[in-house]
Amino acid sequence: MIISSQEIEERAVAQIADMMCVAARTAPKGRGVDNLVTLIVNGQEKEQLSAEMRHIAQESGMQFFERDANCIDKAALVVLLGQKVKPLGVKPCGYCGYADCAECAQGTGICAISTGDLGIAVGSAVNTASLYHADNRVMFSVGKAAVNIGLLGEEVKIVYGIPLSITGKSPFFDR
Repeated sequence: MIISSQEIEERAVAQIADMMCVAARTAPKGRGVDNLVTLIVNGQEKEQLSAEMRHIAQESGMQFFERDANCIDKAALVVLLGQKVKPLGVKPCGYCGYADCAECAQGTGICAISTGDLGIAVGSAVNTASLYHADNRVMFSVGKAAVNIGLLGEEVKIVYGIPLSITGKSPFFDR
């Protein structure tokens, strides 16, 4: 049996993405509450994501969305990590800018502990990618587009995207 480098790399990048989602899931969570949502996007959905990024660039004038969309086009797939930002009932806290979690939930606040959990999950995921030498980059712009088109559901308000590539030169470096 002969397995081509292309097939090896396609299988490997999918396995790495799976392991990144596992690492994100097992990352520590505030109060042990897991509000993490993970998704791996490729094919038509990846194209939809980069199209929304281009739309955001045109509407907002923020050209880094276009630049990042070009990176998504070159990526094999994208790992999305999002958080349902429900107040966790930690007393006393107030990091969200409200007096307490009840006030945060009634207003438009976003739980700071919940967003911190997402950051820890992202760190665990990209560490996993680096252990396998997969080129990756954390992108807010990808997450914003994913929220706009509802890829992770209505409850998920904060998302980061991590495109992956296994090529001779990282498409995320000289942007």
